[in-house]
Amino acid sequence: VRSNDRFTKLDPYAGAIQSLAAAYRAVAIAGATPLAITDGLNFGSPEDPDAMWQFAEAIRGLADGCQVLGVPVTGGNVSLYNGTGQPGQIDSSINPTAIVGALGVFDDVGRATPSGWREDGQLLYVLGSTRAELDGSQYAAIAGHLGGLPPVVDLEAERVLAEVMVACSRDGLIDAAREVGDGGVAAAIALGALRYGVGARVVLDELCERDGLSLAQALFSESQGRVLVVVPRSEDERFSGMLAARGVPAVRVGVTDSHVGVDIQGAFSVDGI
Repeated sequence: VRSNDRFTKLDPYAGAIQSLAAAYRAVAIAGATPLAITDGLNFGSPEDPDAMWQFAEAIRGLADGCQVLGVPVTGGNVSLYNGTGQPGQIDSSINPTAIVGALGVFDDVGRATPSGWREDGQLLYVLGSTRAELDGSQYAAIAGHLGGLPPVVDLEAERVLAEVMVACSRDGLIDAAREVGDGGVAAAIALGALRYGVGARVVLDELCERDGLSLAQALFSESQGRVLVVVPRSEDERFSGMLAARGVPAVRVGVTDSHVGVDIQGAFSVDGI
C-alpha cells in the first residue's frame, strides 16, 4: 500500500500515478508479479471547485496509469468532504490523498525477497536513474517547504523494472531489495541495515557523477523507478548481465558490513544500529 499526499497536492494527476507506480513496484520488489490494485481516495468537498478538480485529476491519473501497467482496479472506496473551514477557503481541504494497494502472486513464496541484508561483503546497487527531484520530498518537508512539481514517473520503465525484480527473485540473483522512496537513498540504506542489524559502507561518487547530482541530491532525491538491491558476489556477473540486457540503469554504491552501522562517505556515519 502506497500513498504520498505531498506529491498529490503538487499535482493530483502525477501524484496519483506516483502512488500507483510505488505500490506496483513494491509488490515486484518482493518477488511477486503485480496483478491488480485497489484504491482509497480521500479528498475535500466536491462543492469546492479546486477539490473537485483534484479528485477528477487523480482518477484520471489512476486510469491512465493502470492502462499502461496492465492492471485492473478490483475495488476501492472514496471519502469526500475531508477538511476544516468553509469550502473555497485557502487550505480548507486536506491534502488530496490517493491510497493504492497492489496485489501480486508469488510463483514460490519461499523465494520472497527480504527487505534487508544479513551477511557481510555483499554488493549494494541502486537501480534506476536519480534526478535532482527534491520537490515534495521528506528533505523538503523537514525544511518546511512544499512547492514545485513531483517526481517524473516513467511507467514503461516501471514495468520493465518490475519484470527484472521478479526474475531476480526467481533466479536467486539477489539476497535483498528495498524500494527507494520516502527519504531517498539515505533512508533506504538505513532501513535496510536496521532490518537485521547489519550495516553498510557506501560511496555515492559514481552515482553523483553519472547523474550530475550533488551529494545531498543523491542522498535525498525521491526520483521514482528506483530500487536498492543486495547482490552476492557470486551472482554479480549474472545480475549485471540481466540488467544490461533489459536496459535498466544500475550503479554500485557500496558493500554490506556488520562492523559498522551506516557509513556514507562524505555525508555521515551512524554506529550501533
